[in-house]
Amino acid sequence: MDKSLPIIFSFSGGKDSCLSIYRLKKQKFKIVSLITTITESYNRVSIHGIREELIMEQANALSIPLHLIYIPKDCINETYEKLMEENMLFYKNLGIEYVGFGDIFLEDIRNYREKNLSKIGMNCYFPLWKEKSENLINEFIELGFKAIIVCVDLKVLDISFLSREIDKNFIKDLPKNVDICGENGEFHTFVYDGPIFNYKVNFKKGDVVINGNYGYLDLYPI
Repeated sequence: MDKSLPIIFSFSGGKDSCLSIYRLKKQKFKIVSLITTITESYNRVSIHGIREELIMEQANALSIPLHLIYIPKDCINETYEKLMEENMLFYKNLGIEYVGFGDIFLEDIRNYREKNLSKIGMNCYFPLWKEKSENLINEFIELGFKAIIVCVDLKVLDISFLSREIDKNFIKDLPKNVDICGENGEFHTFVYDGPIFNYKVNFKKGDVVINGNYGYLDLYPI
């Protein structure tokens, strides 16, 4: 692949996204825009639950343009796919053919992404694909990234993991049945500093909220 090609990146604000961006920059890709889905009724990042204002501040700290795509609450696949196709076509028409993702090993998600993008003649690129989760999390820490746990699946992790920093102690305390990168959705993170950031993203911790099987830590911009 020609590493000078422009690329857009599907950005959640979490550790795998940020490590992927670090890799893309090292590989000399030109990241044209970050793409983030926001749930309309909450104005938060879908799944992670991060406030829109904080994802915008992350993008500012990264000096990369941010494109927010607003989706309805309880969005069905058909609606989601239509919205994504419309927005991806905007970039396709600009001559951009690649979309980057931070997925590591879930084949069904990769196949889903590739199938949908191939319909409009675009390609996926996965900077972290099939690398060992242990190696990735250690690289993330050793590079100096800073991240906090903002969402946990309460079926597999205790709520006390919320607000913990991603560090060696966190890794040591994870149950053995949990992927060390949370690739199965066991936990999600918010990255607030690191080698690709121009400045630290400041925030304050809010309430812990339980919604079904998931616990969330609310973060407020400062």
